[in-house]
Parts: sequence; structure tokens; C-alpha cells
Amino acid sequence: MTEAVTVRDLVRQFGPRRAVDGMSWRAASGQVTAVLGPNGAGKTTTIECAEGLQRPDGGEVRVLGTDPWSAPAGHRSRVGVMLQDGGLPGGTKPLRLLRHLASLYADPADVDGLVQRLGIDAFSGTTVRRLSGGQKQRVSLAAALVGRPEVVFLDEPTAGLDPHARLDVWDLVRETRDTGCAVVVTTHSFEEAERLADHVVIVDHGRAVAEGSVAEVTGERTLEDVYFELTREGSR
Repeated sequence: MTEAVTVRDLVRQFGPRRAVDGMSWRAASGQVTAVLGPNGAGKTTTIECAEGLQRPDGGEVRVLGTDPWSAPAGHRSRVGVMLQDGGLPGGTKPLRLLRHLASLYADPADVDGLVQRLGIDAFSGTTVRRLSGGQKQRVSLAAALVGRPEVVFLDEPTAGLDPHARLDVWDLVRETRDTGCAVVVTTHSFEEAERLADHVVIVDHGRAVAEGSVAEVTGERTLEDVYFELTREGSR
């Protein structure tokens, strides 16, 4: 597998506090990598460094072989980003937004297909600010995938979705992976990680405390049991 994302000895400092303290992990093309950890463990900060939204204070991050902080526009067009909250213009309507985004790419995905697949057609005429949390999640996911990215970062992509919509999103994530895309998912759902992930990273106190396939990380135990054991030990 080709490494699409490499995080090596990453440090991110906010005043006296180190939010990320020597983080190292990887994500490969053609795989779903699930990143799990408690709130404040450094997940979001690390992902934002990989997205080019924050600049590391030490160590390095490489996405498709490039430093995301200084990456040119050509690199950014190869990366999709789904933020957990925000990032969508509130005054526009979903279909108009997705068609506009598609126009920015040389070979975009089929907008109508994405809209139908994610059930966006049912509220495509409603402005974004009036959508429910789950509806915004669907639009954000479509926006992240419309450019056919080689790497996509999805921050809790099924948060706020009903069970049927969650299964639809999981199927779409698997299909995206099968195109050769590196899919990096941050999640608090053990079921989501177990059902989706080819590779799992557990982080705590700014470091990766376990990494590998679900089977490699868990052995004979459940992912939930291993997670709580590792993060409980890290808090002592």
C-alpha cells in the first residue's frame, strides 16, 4: 500500500500546553483509516495539520508527499475535507453549492448522483442555514467527495444521522476507498471503526498509543475494551 498520509513526531503547542506531543501514524491509499481518541487527545489538531489548516511546531506531516501548510493549489485539489461543524455557506442551497464546487474541478463526480445517493434531493431547495445537523452532514460529505479526491479527511461523518443514512454513508465511504482514495475518518463510534476501518489509530494525550488493523490492535478483545484500557492508562 502507498502511504498517502504520514504523520511523524508531530508537535503542536498552544502556549504552555502541548495539544500534540510526538504524534506518529500513517494512512495508505485504498484504505479507510479510523482515528479514535478522547476529546482533547489531539485528533482534530493533528487532522487540521494534515489539512493545512494549522502549522506544526515540530515534526512533520506529509500528504501525497507534500507539506500541507505550504501546498500549492494543485495539491489542495487532490484532497477532500469534511469538517464536523461549519465550512458551509449558510445562504446558499445545497444543489447550487455542489454544482459550483464541481465546476472548480477538471473531473468532478456526478453531482446528481451524489445528491440522490445521500438523500440531498429531498432538501436541495432549502438554504444551508435552515438544514438540520444531519442534513448539513450529508451536504458536507458530498462537498468533500465531489472533486474525486485522492485523500479525504472526514470528521465524524455519520454524527447526527439516522441508522439508514448511516449505512448509506458507510457504503459510500467503502466505494470511495475502493477507487484507491485514502479515507481518514475521525470517529467516536467503535461500531463505525470496526465496520469501516482497514487501519485503526488510537490516540491519547497527543500521541498514538496503538496502530494497525482492527485484528492487530484488538487481538481476542473488542476495540472498545482495548480503547478504554489504553486511554485509561494514558490518563494516569
